[in-house]
Amino acid sequence: MTSDGASSESRAELRVVGSSVGREVELLLDRLAAGVGRRAPRVLQVGSRAQLSDRNELNWRALIAKRFGKRARFVGFDLLEGANVDVVGDICSTPRTLKTLLGDDPFDLVVCCHVLEHTRQPARAAANIERVLRPGGLAYVATPWSQAFHAAPDDYWRFSVRGLMLMFARLEIVSSFYSGGDVGLDVAYRVVRDGQPELDPRAGAVEQGLFQLVLDHEDNRAVLARQAPERLAVSRTYLPTLFVNIVGQRRA
Repeated sequence: MTSDGASSESRAELRVVGSSVGREVELLLDRLAAGVGRRAPRVLQVGSRAQLSDRNELNWRALIAKRFGKRARFVGFDLLEGANVDVVGDICSTPRTLKTLLGDDPFDLVVCCHVLEHTRQPARAAANIERVLRPGGLAYVATPWSQAFHAAPDDYWRFSVRGLMLMFARLEIVSSFYSGGDVGLDVAYRVVRDGQPELDPRAGAVEQGLFQLVLDHEDNRAVLARQAPERLAVSRTYLPTLFVNIVGQRRA
């Protein structure tokens, strides 16, 4: 409490902090390093298959190897065989099936980027990700809030930060940020209070102001008229791309 009786929490400033995906990933790897100490980290990437369309995606195997060297144990997990895939399987499988595929050893980090929107049962996928983490282990999840339809093999869902929080109820959210999706774009934003992620629904007004574009009637007509002959630089055919990202830690 402050001298005038107001709580310090209520007076804490809500801030929007500019960042980058690269910076947020470095912070994630710092957190992983602090958690494992001298022990070799065990890392699972869900949806690891490398494709030509993924030229703007991070190479997690290379990032982990660069940071932790050969001692790191990395498992690429995907529905289909291909480059960067060690184990073929479905993250929506039964726990018994996943245990057969991935073994008994829990993971220190699970990376699941741009996968949940393609799963038929995202809540089951989320529960399985929580299940394969060791207590104190980290999960990094990135999903679209807005993105053009992209069937790989199909496209079912869109998520908000608080929607992910509902699905990953066993995780403590230690970081969250928004990022853009244009090729070469590495811009991210965090909404924080006292340096911690602001997860209260009341922050929605701030998020709405950040990410909603409002055009007057004539501007809106002009944008729509341009869609047929030309593509807007910020869009994939018709829709700007915005991702929500969370880093969660499994509670003990």
